[in-house]
Amino acid sequence: MRISEAVRLKPTGIDSQRMVIRVEQGKGQKDRYVMLSPKLLEILRNYWKARRPKAWLFPGDHADQPITRDAVGHACAKARDRSGLSKPVTPHSLRHAFAVHLLEAGADVRTIQLLLGHRSLATTAHYLRIATNKVCATSSPFELLPRPAPILPPPAKPQYF
Repeated sequence: MRISEAVRLKPTGIDSQRMVIRVEQGKGQKDRYVMLSPKLLEILRNYWKARRPKAWLFPGDHADQPITRDAVGHACAKARDRSGLSKPVTPHSLRHAFAVHLLEAGADVRTIQLLLGHRSLATTAHYLRIATNKVCATSSPFELLPRPAPILPPPAKPQYF
C-alpha cells in the first residue's frame, strides 16, 4: 500500500470477513482492495480498541484530518533510530521490502503487481531489480533435460591391406 493510501484509510475500510482493506481513491483516483493478514488484523483491532478512531483510521493532530505523510515519515525515522538500524527506513522502503520479500518467498511477479497496485508490470519489475537471490537460484531449463549420451569419437576409417 502506498503511504498516500495508508494515511487516508477509514475504519470502515477494514473488512475482516473478506480479509481485505478497501483503499478509496488510490493512485489514479481508483478504488482497490489490498490483502489483510491475520497479524495485521489483530494489530488493527487492538489499535481500534485503544484509540477508537472515527473518520480516519489514523487521525492527525485534528480528528477531522488524517495523519500526514510527513508525520508517518518522522515516526519511521524514530523507530529506525530506536532499533539501531543504519539504513534509512521510510514508508516507501517498507513497501519496496514487502515486494522483495514476496518475490523471495515465491510469489509470482503478476501477483506482486496486483498487490502493489501497479498498472504496469514494468513498474513492478523496477521495484524488484535488486532481488537477485531468486534470479541466481533459478535453475536453467537446460538442467531439466535428460543427460545426453556420451559423445563417442568418430569411427575409425577401415584400414585396407
